[in-house]
Amino acid sequence: MRRASSLGFWIGVLWPSFLAAGLASGLVFALIDPLDVAILGVHTVGRSGFYTVTFFLLWAMGACSSALTLWLQPTQAPDEED
Repeated sequence: MRRASSLGFWIGVLWPSFLAAGLASGLVFALIDPLDVAILGVHTVGRSGFYTVTFFLLWAMGACSSALTLWLQPTQAPDEED
Protein backbone atom coordinates (compact mmCIF):
# COMPACT_ATOMS: atom_id res chain seq x y z
CA MET A 1 0.00 0.00 0.00
CA ARG A 2 1.30 3.42 -0.89
CA ARG A 3 1.15 5.91 1.92
CA ALA A 4 0.90 9.63 1.37
CA SER A 5 3.82 10.11 3.75
CA SER A 6 6.23 7.95 1.73
CA LEU A 7 8.83 9.53 -0.51
CA GLY A 8 7.92 7.23 -3.40
CA PHE A 9 4.34 8.46 -3.35
CA TRP A 10 5.39 12.09 -3.64
CA ILE A 11 7.92 11.32 -6.37
CA GLY A 12 5.18 9.45 -8.24
CA VAL A 13 2.89 12.46 -7.91
CA LEU A 14 5.16 15.46 -8.42
CA TRP A 15 7.56 14.29 -11.14
CA PRO A 16 4.99 13.30 -13.81
CA SER A 17 2.91 16.37 -13.03
CA PHE A 18 6.02 18.58 -13.39
CA LEU A 19 6.75 17.09 -16.81
CA ALA A 20 3.13 17.50 -17.92
CA ALA A 21 3.08 21.11 -16.68
CA GLY A 22 6.27 21.85 -18.59
CA LEU A 23 4.82 20.50 -21.83
CA ALA A 24 1.49 22.25 -21.30
CA SER A 25 3.27 25.52 -20.49
CA GLY A 26 5.12 25.25 -23.78
CA LEU A 27 1.78 24.91 -25.53
CA VAL A 28 0.38 27.92 -23.64
CA PHE A 29 3.54 29.88 -24.48
CA ALA A 30 3.07 29.10 -28.18
CA LEU A 31 -0.66 29.84 -28.37
CA ILE A 32 -1.46 32.64 -25.91
CA ASP A 33 -0.05 36.15 -25.68
CA PRO A 34 -0.38 37.18 -22.02
CA LEU A 35 -0.70 40.84 -22.94
CA ASP A 36 -3.96 40.01 -24.73
CA VAL A 37 -5.42 38.36 -21.62
CA ALA A 38 -7.40 40.60 -19.29
CA ILE A 39 -8.85 39.23 -16.07
CA LEU A 40 -11.97 41.17 -15.09
CA GLY A 41 -11.01 43.78 -17.67
CA VAL A 42 -7.68 44.60 -16.01
CA HIS A 43 -4.16 43.77 -17.20
CA THR A 44 -2.42 43.03 -13.92
CA VAL A 45 0.62 40.88 -14.72
CA GLY A 46 3.31 40.90 -17.35
CA ARG A 47 4.39 38.04 -19.55
CA SER A 48 6.72 36.36 -17.07
CA GLY A 49 4.17 36.60 -14.27
CA PHE A 50 1.46 35.13 -16.49
CA TYR A 51 3.66 32.21 -17.54
CA THR A 52 4.79 31.60 -13.96
CA VAL A 53 1.25 31.52 -12.60
CA THR A 54 0.13 29.35 -15.52
CA PHE A 55 2.95 26.85 -14.92
CA PHE A 56 2.16 26.49 -11.22
CA LEU A 57 -1.58 26.15 -11.88
CA LEU A 58 -0.91 23.45 -14.47
CA TRP A 59 1.52 21.73 -12.09
CA ALA A 60 -1.07 21.77 -9.29
CA MET A 61 -3.73 20.33 -11.60
CA GLY A 62 -1.33 17.61 -12.75
CA ALA A 63 -0.35 16.83 -9.16
CA CYS A 64 -4.01 16.45 -8.18
CA SER A 65 -4.54 14.13 -11.13
CA SER A 66 -1.47 12.02 -10.29
CA ALA A 67 -2.38 11.85 -6.60
CA LEU A 68 -5.91 10.75 -7.43
CA THR A 69 -4.56 8.08 -9.78
CA LEU A 70 -2.23 6.69 -7.12
CA TRP A 71 -4.93 6.90 -4.47
CA LEU A 72 -7.35 4.90 -6.64
CA GLN A 73 -4.82 2.13 -7.29
CA PRO A 74 -5.93 -1.13 -5.69
CA THR A 75 -3.96 -2.13 -2.64
CA GLN A 76 -2.84 -5.64 -1.91
CA ALA A 77 -4.79 -7.36 0.81
CA PRO A 78 -2.65 -8.85 3.57
CA ASP A 79 -2.02 -12.56 3.19
CA GLU A 80 -4.39 -14.54 5.33
CA GLU A 81 -3.13 -17.59 7.13
CA ASP A 82 -5.25 -20.73 6.92
